[in-house]
Amino acid sequence: MPVTRSAEKRMRQTIKRAACNRRVKSLVKTTIRRFEEALQEGDRELAQGNLRTAIRQIDRAAARGIIHKNNAARKKSRLMRLFNESATG
Repeated sequence: MPVTRSAEKRMRQTIKRAACNRRVKSLVKTTIRRFEEALQEGDRELAQGNLRTAIRQIDRAAARGIIHKNNAARKKSRLMRLFNESATG
């Protein structure tokens, strides 16, 4: 347990930030899952809308430092590849 008042405050801040980060990461995963489900169903219109939403959420998370920018780029690249492959195949 923290000894000093500043360490106690640090602990409180860390807990709050971790909760916020967890919420954002969960939102990113949910939007990605919705996109993949729309692709599985074969609904390209819905998938395209969900893709836009997922990319927007990924970019926001990367801008806030919740996920690394390379991680965000990789996720977006994979989503775009899935979407484009569904159009050709």
